[in-house]
Amino acid sequence: MSKRESAKYKIDRRMGENIWGRPKSPVNKRAYGPGEHGQRRRQKLSDFGLQLRAKQKLKGYYGNITEKQFRLIYQEAARRRGNTAELLIGLLESRLDALVYRAKFVPTVFAARQFVNHGHVTVNGKKAKTPSMRIQPGDVVQVREKSRNMALVLEALESPERDIPDYLDIDPKGMTVKMTRVPEFAEVPYPVKMEPNLVVEFYAS
Repeated sequence: MSKRESAKYKIDRRMGENIWGRPKSPVNKRAYGPGEHGQRRRQKLSDFGLQLRAKQKLKGYYGNITEKQFRLIYQEAARRRGNTAELLIGLLESRLDALVYRAKFVPTVFAARQFVNHGHVTVNGKKAKTPSMRIQPGDVVQVREKSRNMALVLEALESPERDIPDYLDIDPKGMTVKMTRVPEFAEVPYPVKMEPNLVVEFYAS
């Protein structure tokens, strides 16, 4: 198991939830934390503990986002007019790597980051290699022709694991995806309960 895979499943174990809804998650067999003390009864969390857990779960879900990056995304959401929790989710879903994952061009969010880094996608016809790139409604993201027969891509496209959300317009033949609108929190197909309002409370406190 690669370091990346190991880290991914470690998050599942620590949270006690299968946060990506994957059949291979160890939580499907053992719904307790890692290590020799993992089976101890969980203590009731304080308000701060609940906020921290919500932040770790949401940050972990989007793959390799660092704490610094995640805080900057929160700060941008907080600066904008409107519901900060909704805006935070909209900004996270507008990342290029998140869009590549949602479109089912790759099987995991971790793979999406690597896929973009290696130059396998274009945005509006230009090669894009920055996973955090902000995608605007109407932008066209496409898998480059030479990358379309990669086993990783074919496996993801055929997987029944995830549904493609309504706010994405997909052309499977041309392997393109267009975000028609920035989604609201309720539209995002998280396999587990996310609580962005607690994330806002964590940073605002």
